[in-house]
Amino acid sequence: MAARVSTAFSIPMLMILFITLVYEAHAEFPQPTGRQTTYVFYLQDTTTGPNATVAAVAGIKGRNWNFNTFGSMFVVDDPVTVGPSPSSAIVGRAQGMLVVSSRDGTNVNAVLSVVFSSWQYNGSTLELQGINRQNENVRTLSVVSGTGQFRFARGYAALQTVAYDPVSARSTVRFTITLQI
Repeated sequence: MAARVSTAFSIPMLMILFITLVYEAHAEFPQPTGRQTTYVFYLQDTTTGPNATVAAVAGIKGRNWNFNTFGSMFVVDDPVTVGPSPSSAIVGRAQGMLVVSSRDGTNVNAVLSVVFSSWQYNGSTLELQGINRQNENVRTLSVVSGTGQFRFARGYAALQTVAYDPVSARSTVRFTITLQI
């Protein structure tokens, strides 16, 4: 003969089990602290000449290695400044790699470390990664981590080109970083 469990007993037990599981699953993931901060910096990008801060390092044999050619890879070491002028105070450098990752050349996969060298953030870094959609006015990368003052940082960085000179191959990119720390 099969044992029969009372409905009056099983429903409260199921509710307790469900609440316990939801609480434990919720407790495993860090919750937002509510502390959100936004920083605005400028990347000073130079792609040609003796002081270039971007260099092509790899690509598909037989093709031009440029920002519109699938498979082209670049390394970056751009100054990060407080203002849009290249002569603004430097707060750090954006260092990393860019890879043209879409066959039509519209998307660049970016992996960048913003390495701070001044202010109270000296020695701290922010780690960014994501797809830079080159044809969009505002592009967004994920802030995936950080070190020093930015440990456990998460958020996003919005990039917008504010100046471009095709003759000197220089551009200035506004870098608005919104963080949850």
